[in-house]
Amino acid sequence: MEHIRVNPKIRLEQVNTSMAEIIFLTIDRDREFLKKWLPFVNYTSKVEDTKAFIESITRKDNKGDLVYSIWHNEEFAGLIGFKDTDWVNRKTELGYWLAENMQGRGIIIACVEKLIRFAFQKQKMNRIQIKVAEENLPSEKIPVKLGFIYEGTERQGEHHQKGYVNLKIYSKLKHEIPE
Repeated sequence: MEHIRVNPKIRLEQVNTSMAEIIFLTIDRDREFLKKWLPFVNYTSKVEDTKAFIESITRKDNKGDLVYSIWHNEEFAGLIGFKDTDWVNRKTELGYWLAENMQGRGIIIACVEKLIRFAFQKQKMNRIQIKVAEENLPSEKIPVKLGFIYEGTERQGEHHQKGYVNLKIYSKLKHEIPE
Protein backbone atom coordinates (compact mmCIF):
# COMPACT_ATOMS: atom_id res chain seq x y z
CA MET A 1 0.00 0.00 0.00
CA GLU A 2 1.48 3.27 -1.08
CA HIS A 3 1.65 6.26 1.29
CA ILE A 4 2.80 9.74 0.33
CA ARG A 5 3.64 12.29 3.00
CA VAL A 6 2.53 15.72 1.73
CA ASN A 7 3.55 17.66 4.84
CA PRO A 8 3.50 17.04 8.63
CA LYS A 9 -0.33 17.35 8.72
CA ILE A 10 -1.32 15.71 5.42
CA ARG A 11 -0.71 12.24 4.07
CA LEU A 12 -2.08 10.37 1.08
CA GLU A 13 -2.83 6.67 1.19
CA GLN A 14 -3.73 4.58 -1.82
CA VAL A 15 -7.44 3.79 -1.63
CA ASN A 16 -8.49 0.28 -0.64
CA THR A 17 -11.81 -1.39 0.16
CA SER A 18 -11.30 -1.07 3.92
CA MET A 19 -11.87 2.69 3.42
CA ALA A 20 -15.26 2.28 1.72
CA GLU A 21 -17.28 3.05 4.82
CA ILE A 22 -15.47 6.27 5.84
CA ILE A 23 -15.51 7.51 2.25
CA PHE A 24 -19.21 6.74 1.86
CA LEU A 25 -20.13 8.29 5.23
CA THR A 26 -18.30 11.49 4.23
CA ILE A 27 -20.07 11.60 0.87
CA ASP A 28 -23.41 10.92 2.55
CA ARG A 29 -22.84 13.56 5.25
CA ASP A 30 -21.77 16.19 2.70
CA ARG A 31 -24.14 15.09 -0.07
CA GLU A 32 -25.72 18.50 -0.69
CA PHE A 33 -22.35 20.25 -0.72
CA LEU A 34 -20.62 17.70 -2.97
CA LYS A 35 -23.33 16.95 -5.51
CA LYS A 36 -23.25 20.47 -6.92
CA TRP A 37 -19.97 19.66 -8.74
CA LEU A 38 -19.57 15.87 -8.51
CA PRO A 39 -21.96 13.84 -10.68
CA PHE A 40 -21.06 10.53 -8.98
CA VAL A 41 -22.66 11.67 -5.71
CA ASN A 42 -26.15 11.05 -7.12
CA TYR A 43 -25.15 7.45 -7.90
CA THR A 44 -23.61 6.80 -4.49
CA SER A 45 -26.52 5.84 -2.26
CA LYS A 46 -25.01 3.04 -0.17
CA VAL A 47 -21.60 1.90 1.04
CA GLU A 48 -21.65 -0.91 -1.56
CA ASP A 49 -21.56 1.75 -4.32
CA THR A 50 -18.35 3.17 -2.86
CA LYS A 51 -16.90 -0.31 -2.42
CA ALA A 52 -17.68 -1.13 -6.08
CA PHE A 53 -15.92 2.08 -7.17
CA ILE A 54 -12.84 1.22 -5.11
CA GLU A 55 -12.79 -2.34 -6.46
CA SER A 56 -12.98 -1.00 -10.02
CA ILE A 57 -9.91 1.21 -9.57
CA THR A 58 -7.84 -1.25 -7.55
CA ARG A 59 -8.19 -4.25 -9.88
CA LYS A 60 -4.91 -5.59 -11.23
CA ASP A 61 -6.01 -4.87 -14.81
CA ASN A 62 -6.54 -1.17 -14.03
CA LYS A 63 -3.50 0.57 -15.44
CA GLY A 64 -4.68 4.18 -15.39
CA ASP A 65 -6.50 5.28 -12.29
CA LEU A 66 -4.48 5.75 -9.12
CA VAL A 67 -6.58 7.21 -6.33
CA TYR A 68 -5.49 8.30 -2.87
CA SER A 69 -7.42 9.05 0.28
CA ILE A 70 -6.44 12.35 1.87
CA TRP A 71 -5.83 12.37 5.63
CA HIS A 72 -5.48 15.68 7.49
CA ASN A 73 -4.32 15.26 11.09
CA GLU A 74 -5.32 11.59 10.67
CA GLU A 75 -8.93 12.53 9.82
CA PHE A 76 -10.32 11.50 6.43
CA ALA A 77 -10.58 14.63 4.26
CA GLY A 78 -11.34 13.51 0.68
CA LEU A 79 -9.94 11.84 -2.43
CA ILE A 80 -7.43 12.82 -5.06
CA GLY A 81 -6.03 10.88 -7.94
CA PHE A 82 -5.09 10.30 -11.52
CA LYS A 83 -7.67 9.27 -14.08
CA ASP A 84 -7.68 8.39 -17.76
CA THR A 85 -3.91 7.96 -17.72
CA ASP A 86 -2.41 7.43 -21.17
CA TRP A 87 0.93 5.65 -20.66
CA VAL A 88 1.84 5.69 -24.35
CA ASN A 89 1.58 9.47 -24.60
CA ARG A 90 2.62 10.06 -20.95
CA LYS A 91 -0.38 12.15 -19.95
CA THR A 92 -2.93 12.02 -17.17
CA GLU A 93 -5.70 13.98 -15.49
CA LEU A 94 -5.88 14.94 -11.81
CA GLY A 95 -9.22 14.94 -10.03
CA TYR A 96 -10.04 15.73 -6.42
CA TRP A 97 -12.77 16.39 -3.88
CA LEU A 98 -12.68 17.50 -0.27
CA ALA A 99 -15.14 17.18 2.60
CA GLU A 100 -16.98 20.38 3.41
CA ASN A 101 -15.42 20.73 6.89
CA MET A 102 -11.92 20.47 5.36
CA GLN A 103 -12.32 23.36 2.92
CA GLY A 104 -10.12 26.45 3.16
CA ARG A 105 -7.10 24.83 4.83
CA GLY A 106 -4.82 24.58 1.79
CA ILE A 107 -5.18 20.79 1.74
CA ILE A 108 -5.98 20.30 -1.94
CA ILE A 109 -3.36 22.75 -3.19
CA ALA A 110 -0.69 20.93 -1.16
CA CYS A 111 -1.86 17.52 -2.40
CA VAL A 112 -2.04 18.60 -6.06
CA GLU A 113 1.43 20.12 -5.81
CA LYS A 114 2.82 16.87 -4.38
CA LEU A 115 1.11 14.70 -7.02
CA ILE A 116 2.35 16.93 -9.84
CA ARG A 117 5.91 16.18 -8.78
CA PHE A 118 5.07 12.49 -8.32
CA ALA A 119 3.58 12.27 -11.83
CA PHE A 120 6.46 14.05 -13.54
CA GLN A 121 9.32 12.52 -11.56
CA LYS A 122 8.20 9.01 -10.60
CA GLN A 123 5.66 8.18 -13.32
CA LYS A 124 7.58 10.05 -16.03
CA MET A 125 4.47 11.87 -17.25
CA ASN A 126 4.83 14.71 -19.73
CA ARG A 127 1.40 16.31 -19.30
CA ILE A 128 -1.10 16.71 -16.47
CA GLN A 129 -4.50 18.24 -16.94
CA ILE A 130 -7.19 19.38 -14.55
CA LYS A 131 -10.76 19.93 -15.69
CA VAL A 132 -13.11 22.11 -13.65
CA ALA A 133 -16.75 22.97 -14.16
CA GLU A 134 -17.01 26.47 -15.59
CA GLU A 135 -18.69 27.96 -12.52
CA ASN A 136 -16.74 26.04 -9.88
CA LEU A 137 -14.51 28.95 -8.92
CA PRO A 138 -13.01 27.42 -5.74
CA SER A 139 -11.81 24.38 -7.70
CA GLU A 140 -10.55 26.52 -10.57
CA LYS A 141 -8.27 28.43 -8.20
CA ILE A 142 -6.12 25.30 -7.79
CA PRO A 143 -4.74 24.97 -11.34
CA VAL A 144 -4.54 28.75 -11.71
CA LYS A 145 -2.51 29.16 -8.50
CA LEU A 146 -0.19 26.30 -9.53
CA GLY A 147 0.59 27.84 -12.91
CA PHE A 148 -1.42 25.53 -15.13
CA ILE A 149 -2.23 26.97 -18.56
CA TYR A 150 -5.86 27.41 -19.59
CA GLU A 151 -6.32 25.60 -22.90
CA GLY A 152 -10.01 25.99 -23.61
CA THR A 153 -13.44 24.72 -22.75
CA GLU A 154 -14.87 21.26 -23.26
CA ARG A 155 -18.46 22.14 -24.08
CA GLN A 156 -21.07 20.20 -22.10
CA GLY A 157 -18.30 17.91 -20.88
CA GLU A 158 -20.02 16.63 -17.76
CA HIS A 159 -23.59 15.81 -16.80
CA HIS A 160 -24.62 17.31 -13.47
CA GLN A 161 -27.93 17.33 -11.64
CA LYS A 162 -29.17 20.40 -13.54
CA GLY A 163 -27.92 19.23 -16.93
CA TYR A 164 -24.65 19.44 -18.83
CA VAL A 165 -21.91 21.82 -17.77
CA ASN A 166 -18.87 23.10 -19.62
CA LEU A 167 -15.45 22.07 -18.33
CA LYS A 168 -12.46 24.40 -18.36
CA ILE A 169 -9.26 22.54 -19.22
CA TYR A 170 -5.95 23.47 -17.62
CA SER A 171 -2.64 21.73 -18.25
CA LYS A 172 0.96 21.69 -17.09
CA LEU A 173 3.87 20.15 -18.97
CA LYS A 174 6.92 18.56 -17.41
CA HIS A 175 9.33 21.16 -18.77
CA GLU A 176 7.27 23.91 -17.10
CA ILE A 177 8.26 22.91 -13.57
CA PRO A 178 11.67 23.45 -12.00
CA GLU A 179 13.55 20.22 -11.20
